[in-house]
Amino acid sequence: MLIKGDVIEGIRTGKISVLFRRWSRPGAKAGGTQMTQGGVIAIDAVEIVSEDDITDMDAVQAGYLSAADLIEHLNYREDPIYRIGVRFAGEDPRIALREQADLTDVEMAELIKKLDKLDRNSRSGNWTVTFLRLIHDNPATYSGVLAKKAGMEIAKFKPMVRRLKALGLTESLDIGYRLSPRGERLLSALNSNK
Repeated sequence: MLIKGDVIEGIRTGKISVLFRRWSRPGAKAGGTQMTQGGVIAIDAVEIVSEDDITDMDAVQAGYLSAADLIEHLNYREDPIYRIGVRFAGEDPRIALREQADLTDVEMAELIKKLDKLDRNSRSGNWTVTFLRLIHDNPATYSGVLAKKAGMEIAKFKPMVRRLKALGLTESLDIGYRLSPRGERLLSALNSNK
């Protein structure tokens, strides 16, 4: 589920506690969480509602002025309307993880094992170290340029980089990416083992 930055901020501050989406099938699950650029969002409830079920109070809790204003924003398609209860669950744990660069030999081996698993499970073959080197050599470079250098479409490239980000190895910038201190440490260890 895509959540815009201003909405994430509203959830962080408690101003927004509910979202409404039109989906052909649920795009979130009650009890789940969603990692966003502003932190972790908890999904407390997901239910189908009709336009008549949406109150002005619902609209205010979703960051709109009125139910009519909210419904107007939902009229972009005909799929069922879902009401999603949300709350801020905490800071992005990847932020702390990417600063953890003082890795023991065991931690380094575990991290390399995780990269190997990503490589084995990919139709693209061994890509993880190649991507780390590409980002290291081209920090703050538009992702479309990096995707082209990697020989793939941006739509395939970005989710792969997110897998590295989940391990605390990269971080997103306004334009492109850079290796985190953890990513730099790992790449340095891999380069010294060549």
